[in-house]
Amino acid sequence: MAPVITALAEEHAELDRLLATLTEADWDRPSRCPGWTISDVVLHLAQSDEMALGSVHGRFGEVLARLSEGLDPATSVDDGADMMVARERGPAGPEVHERWRAGAAALREGLGGCEPGQRLEWVVGDMAARTLATTRLAETWIHAGDIAAGLDRSLTPTDRLWHIAHLAWRTLPFAFARAGREMTGPVAFHLRAPSGDSWTFAPDAEALTVVEGEAAELCLVAAQRTRADETDLQARGPDARAVLDLVRTYA
Repeated sequence: MAPVITALAEEHAELDRLLATLTEADWDRPSRCPGWTISDVVLHLAQSDEMALGSVHGRFGEVLARLSEGLDPATSVDDGADMMVARERGPAGPEVHERWRAGAAALREGLGGCEPGQRLEWVVGDMAARTLATTRLAETWIHAGDIAAGLDRSLTPTDRLWHIAHLAWRTLPFAFARAGREMTGPVAFHLRAPSGDSWTFAPDAEALTVVEGEAAELCLVAAQRTRADETDLQARGPDARAVLDLVRTYA
């Protein structure tokens, strides 16, 4: 668990530094998430971190019930998140910042006490603690970018993306299954890290489909923040198009 918890702590620290620079007006600026201000994005991160911490302590259902009390049944994960944000929207930006910061610290501590393979409840079903930690890293990275875009700033990619790219590769079978699709065969990723290193994620068997390019671009595609045809990613093989359409870093 240590490597992903360290990466999560570093990602939290980067976002914390960004939020510390915000003026009162900045909190109300539109983010890259349609319909959400920067304050809304941080509130969503606080809520979802609280849900993850609830899962660590075996209280996921209890926390979810508290956050969604009085709401109509959600039609999707995104719909549920939007309703929970709308329900608690209102506190000043610094108050939302402090709520997120405290919850993020508690989550790191909680996840750090888990065994990597320990099964934890989550929105789409249970998953390993290490996977949940990686999804929290991915979501923090995604939404930090959403916030930076709302501020007309950009964040420099780091090699913390290794965990996110690996998650995107490892969960391809799940992504295909959720879309009602079946993979033709194994898939390999050959990626360039932000540091310039080469990252290869490949199965034991020969890969039939191969994706090559910048890790940061792959992660943005998997985060649904850009389209594959807007990047320099190259894919070949029978599932080339499907992989780039379906790859995800979150549920």
